[in-house]
Amino acid sequence: MTFAETDQAISALSAHFIEAGLPVNSVVAVQLPNTVEFILTVLAAHRAGLIVALLPQLWRQAELTMALNRTGARAIVTSARIDGVNHADLAMNAAAEAFSIRHVCGFGEDLPEGMASLDLALKSGSTTARTVTQDGRRAALITFDVTADGFRAVPRTHLNLIAGGLAIFLESRIALSAKLMSAFAPSSFAGFVASHLLWLLSGGTLALHHPFDAEVLERQIGEDGCDTLIAPAAMALRLAELDLAARLPTLRGVIAMWRTPEQVASSAHWTDEKIRFTDVYLFGEAGLFGACRTADGLPAPILLGPHGAPRDIPGTSTAGETLLTPAGTLALRGPMVAAAAYAPSSPPGDSLVAHAARDYVDTGYAARLHRSTKAIMITSPPAGLISVGGYRFLSRDLQEWSKRLGQGALLTALPDRLCGYRLAGRAQDNARGREALSQLGLNPLMVEAFRDRTLLGYS
Repeated sequence: MTFAETDQAISALSAHFIEAGLPVNSVVAVQLPNTVEFILTVLAAHRAGLIVALLPQLWRQAELTMALNRTGARAIVTSARIDGVNHADLAMNAAAEAFSIRHVCGFGEDLPEGMASLDLALKSGSTTARTVTQDGRRAALITFDVTADGFRAVPRTHLNLIAGGLAIFLESRIALSAKLMSAFAPSSFAGFVASHLLWLLSGGTLALHHPFDAEVLERQIGEDGCDTLIAPAAMALRLAELDLAARLPTLRGVIAMWRTPEQVASSAHWTDEKIRFTDVYLFGEAGLFGACRTADGLPAPILLGPHGAPRDIPGTSTAGETLLTPAGTLALRGPMVAAAAYAPSSPPGDSLVAHAARDYVDTGYAARLHRSTKAIMITSPPAGLISVGGYRFLSRDLQEWSKRLGQGALLTALPDRLCGYRLAGRAQDNARGREALSQLGLNPLMVEAFRDRTLLGYS
């Protein structure tokens, strides 16, 4: 799509939201894959003066319902099917349990009765509009995080989003009119700014890849002439083995998104001198920072205190600040960090006592300083949390879910180099275990932990 075509599509979707009666500053929840429809929907919601709540694609009814009720969402947008899963029915069932939902809509064919078609809205080309006062300080986006205190919604302003996008944009030295390829899920703060904001800041072309397939991705980069790839770190490092300079002559930069920042220091060297490699450290929804690899392909040292973007040019604007807490964990603060969303709650019975809001967020990642270089060494992820790729949950929740499977069943998390953890399960009847977890509305990662492995020689 050209920018003109994109503008027309955004206007049509914005008109649909306005005609549906969604008032300014109401929340619209979005659960879409990494496709053009996602970008159009978010921009259309902002044009209509709405706040977007991003729902991860792996979430099922239990988590969807919690998020909708927590944010008071007035509408939900999804697709008929994503990766073979009927997300339209999921959205309808979750909306039925959220009293605030007044409008359910989706892309694709065979939508259930009662769900409005956004494909028809695009074809109608309605020009209904309303005057919206754009204020960069008001909430624009809501994402969701899990900390030791449990599930929480994290709202961010337009200014927070711009700060996050600039931190990556300037550190990775993306050129104006760049051709970007994003193969990273956009349903988090990091995923959103690494695709959506980088595209807008560069004024270039954004190509989206979903789901990941090595051959298709390589072909897509070549056909679109992409010069910058945004991808999960494990995938990006694997590409180094493919002789990228020869196979993809247009590629000039790789932005590696680390959901497991404690693994950056021990990661493989980047050996391709013609392609600039940027490590982006992700700390759940708390915040992020980036650092380009050194000339020898090693991760750049991260020091305490304020840091600019780019890091190696003194006097640049402050992108953020790192600090160590008395508990020996890494904390972040700066223009992208939504500190208020992570503020500790008041003790029971102490509601009349004023508590000073801190200006930083404790990420929970254990860290210490290197004795000689004084660089930050992230040693372990937050205690009590399990992260499988981009999906985080409390370890105690895993135990509760396991108990519901009956006697003799086991559901556990095992350390994994690429994903942080992987899930494994055992039950007297694996098929019945999968069915029970599905009925509970749990994530498919839980369900697939009980897939039959007998053909592999073990169970």
